[in-house]
Amino acid sequence: MITTRHRNTKGCLATKEIEARSLSLVKMSRQNQSISSKALIGKGESLPRWPFPYIKEVGRDDTPFKSPAKESGITLAKILDKDLNRQLETNTKEGDERDEMRDTGSDSIRIYFKSIRKFLRISHEEEKYLAERIEKGDEKARQRMIEANLRLVISIAKRHIHRGLPLHDLIEEGNIGLIKAVERFKASKGCKFSTYATFWIKQAVERAIINQADVVRIPIHVTADVSKIMRATRELIATLNRKPDIREISEKTGLSGRYIKKLNNIIRKSYSLEAALYDDPDQSLLDHIEDETAAQPVDLINRSMRMDKINDWLKMLDIKESAIIRRRFGLDEKEPQTLELIGKAMGVSRERIRQLENRALSKLRKIAGAHDIYSLEAI
Repeated sequence: MITTRHRNTKGCLATKEIEARSLSLVKMSRQNQSISSKALIGKGESLPRWPFPYIKEVGRDDTPFKSPAKESGITLAKILDKDLNRQLETNTKEGDERDEMRDTGSDSIRIYFKSIRKFLRISHEEEKYLAERIEKGDEKARQRMIEANLRLVISIAKRHIHRGLPLHDLIEEGNIGLIKAVERFKASKGCKFSTYATFWIKQAVERAIINQADVVRIPIHVTADVSKIMRATRELIATLNRKPDIREISEKTGLSGRYIKKLNNIIRKSYSLEAALYDDPDQSLLDHIEDETAAQPVDLINRSMRMDKINDWLKMLDIKESAIIRRRFGLDEKEPQTLELIGKAMGVSRERIRQLENRALSKLRKIAGAHDIYSLEAI
């Protein structure tokens, strides 16, 4: 189960409640829904006091709620038909949810998608009823409203993939926005909750992208213009079947061409070299950048082959001459030495070392000439 970030304590507590209370709510819903509609209608029983099965224990005391379904004349058959249609809708969308689960590479995302499938969607009447209970401070109604709209968060978060934050972070931030929407929604305004919540979810997701995804902070109003340009570009590509130019984007957005060019540089985002890769958190971008100072594999192979041939030639010299050449040119992975240092190590004079070096080099020239080699590059 994905949890919210610690920045919003109230949001963290609310999303933790989703995991703690969802099981009992689902069990209660299943028990109430198990009543046979045929048996109820056959016995001629009146409409139950509770129009929605999961609200049966929403109240904090034993005072029964007034049934809005009974007052509005909703029949039992209509409610049962509505529940059946909702179940059919859920079944038809299971295939799409499975596709979503396959598209995401994270096991935690798959588990989260699977866990929220058990939360049933709510109708507009149920939404209004829950909103009224939430305004009166009912925690269980608040909980149910959050659970019923977790899919909305996912659909919005998926639109913001590839903007610097992984999907699970986008969902976390979107859940914070959903909780704010539940707490501030007023059913009396006549607006659907999904429309109202979309604003808060998008705001939370986009603000998280601004604050966390960019190495260089960009003002919010500039980010809004960037989003406007990107949206216009996508729409023009769909219409024109080609990438639009600056003039076409300017006409679509109402922004000046010069300003759009500047914002295009912002769209080319900056990334931290030490940031973990999305598909491999154990590696960073720095691990995949070529070290231009390092020797290439081909060069290492050529160098190794060249050293093997030089070693074969040095074996044709006497021991003292071979040792002098190796020390003088640092052929044994050591620093080249001066004539004086080599002389002290061998117990002879500097001049004697110079004579032996010249004699050894003369022999090597003859050996190389016999193989038609006149430079190291030709070896």
